[in-house]
Amino acid sequence: MALRVEVVDARPDGTEVVAVRLPDGSTVRDALAASGLKGAQVGIFGKRATMDTRLADGDRVEIYRPLAMDPKETRRRRARG
Repeated sequence: MALRVEVVDARPDGTEVVAVRLPDGSTVRDALAASGLKGAQVGIFGKRATMDTRLADGDRVEIYRPLAMDPKETRRRRARG
């Protein structure tokens, strides 16, 4: 049975969504390779995952970017006005 998976890369200039079909037992690494997208930090439906995490039919693999600024520092700057 084949899995249908979406790989999503959201960037400041737009979002790229690639739908791929993979064999049963495929991993996040396989989905990234099939989509042609690259990323070091990934998740499935908002939860962190490793490259060796097995996928289920309908999963959405998300590629995460590094934060531009630490959220705590952002709040401190806002509080100082």
